[in-house]
Amino acid sequence: MEPIIAIVLALIGYALGSAKLINQGNEALVERLGRYHRKLKPGLNFIVPLVDQIVMEDTTREQYIDIKPQNVITKDNIYVEVDAIVYWRIIDIEKSFYAIEDLQGALVQLATTTLREIIAQNTLEQTNVSRAEMDRAILNQLNEITADWGVQILRLDLQRITLPESVRKSREDEQAAEIRKRALITEAEGQKEAAIRKAEGTMTSVEIIAQALRSNPESKEILRYLVAQDYVKASQQLGESNNAKIVFVDPANSTEMFQELIAESVNNEDRPKKSENGTT
Repeated sequence: MEPIIAIVLALIGYALGSAKLINQGNEALVERLGRYHRKLKPGLNFIVPLVDQIVMEDTTREQYIDIKPQNVITKDNIYVEVDAIVYWRIIDIEKSFYAIEDLQGALVQLATTTLREIIAQNTLEQTNVSRAEMDRAILNQLNEITADWGVQILRLDLQRITLPESVRKSREDEQAAEIRKRALITEAEGQKEAAIRKAEGTMTSVEIIAQALRSNPESKEILRYLVAQDYVKASQQLGESNNAKIVFVDPANSTEMFQELIAESVNNEDRPKKSENGTT
């Protein structure tokens, strides 16, 4: 009876030792007698105890590496500080284990070197304007190398490009000058438009008056009165100022103009006025 129990226990131990559970999103590598044998997929897998050995289990999900700020010199000799994040994942776990010793360390060094190289090929203006194109260039160059490591670089995001204080101040001054320039242009265009509209209005008024004078000669008297009225109004406004002033009057026309104004004022005063209760 005891040998049977021992055999059963041995079988149970063998089963437990050979059963390996791989979590979803992971893969594992099995070596048999020190050499690569096969990959284990997610789920329940069985190996031969004492003969097979799991040497690596890693995730195939997306991962990221934060590239610390790097001092880089651009093509136009300006030092900038660049901060980036690299997103990657393992597509061949066998290559990622056997082709490279320290995968993440190699990715950090490769991404840092490639980032500096690409930025050094662009000016500061190109770095700011064509950032998406530069990201694609870095991504393509990285994937050419990491394909041999069983790794795919999914994307690279340049988080920040920090400029030196002197360069940043100079760019702020340029932007402020550009804003002032646009404001002056807008103001000048507005004044030009206002002047054009005023001239068009004056032209229209002159045409209406000229038409009225041609059709009704008696309207000349009305025109003279309006001109004299505007003159008196302008003189009153000038008189309200505390500054010294000199008013020039055309001698040839002033007498007739003021006579008309006086006559008009007299006529207005001779008209009976209504009292508050409606009587004259």
